[in-house]
Amino acid sequence: MNVLIVHVHPEAKSLTSSLKDFAVEVLTQAGHSVQVSDLYTMNWKSQIDGEDFLERLNYDRLDIVNESGKAFSEGSQTSDVIAEQEKLRWADAVIFQFSYWWFSMPAIMKGWVDRVFACGFAYGIGGSNRWRYGEGNLKGKRAMLSITIGGPEKDYSARGINGAIDDLLFPIHHGILFFPGMSVLPPFLVHSAGQLSEAGYGQVKANYRSRLLNLFITKPIPFRNQNDGDYDEAYQLKPGLEGDRTGLKIHQSIQTTVKKKQARTIAA
Repeated sequence: MNVLIVHVHPEAKSLTSSLKDFAVEVLTQAGHSVQVSDLYTMNWKSQIDGEDFLERLNYDRLDIVNESGKAFSEGSQTSDVIAEQEKLRWADAVIFQFSYWWFSMPAIMKGWVDRVFACGFAYGIGGSNRWRYGEGNLKGKRAMLSITIGGPEKDYSARGINGAIDDLLFPIHHGILFFPGMSVLPPFLVHSAGQLSEAGYGQVKANYRSRLLNLFITKPIPFRNQNDGDYDEAYQLKPGLEGDRTGLKIHQSIQTTVKKKQARTIAA
């Protein structure tokens, strides 16, 4: 299988960079083909602006969506964007390897998303936004975040001061990766990264090896597809489908659990 690693860290000797190198080693030894987009090494242009569109629809006012759609459909995107889109087409799975800075991915990685996930490529298929959330052009590909975090795990729990990590990662998992159709795997997290001991690093590598070797069999987060009937015409979740869940968890399907309960009832 083909795996793309999108890696971000300015220091080659960092924990994040070492985990990137480790992932390449493990995946390659397992028989997978691996490409790495090391954004700092590539000197990736993070901001999206008029320079991204070689032939503009309107030079008086920049409309990112319309210009992006035109550039993609007419083949006039910049060469760096085209190259990354080709890597995404090639990949069966994408690993985003980064340090968690200010409750999000680093700006250079967000800039990669802004520029590479172009209109027509990752959203707005057929001139409409209807085909999204589980049904975009990247459907069939897997995505996993591999993140080093400075704070301890307890600070990212449901009652922790930073908030539950699943909720904090929802904009990336659901809004960036699931939106264009990717199957999103549970993240691989390394907490208290700055205090990691040698023994702790050994355990992290063992845990990461397991996740990497199971990359193509791990069950994705069961986000609800937009067009599978769970949402009404105004894209509101239909009443009663949330079960006993609250908050962002309502956008994850509980159908499997319901089916299991029904099966047990029938069997009884």
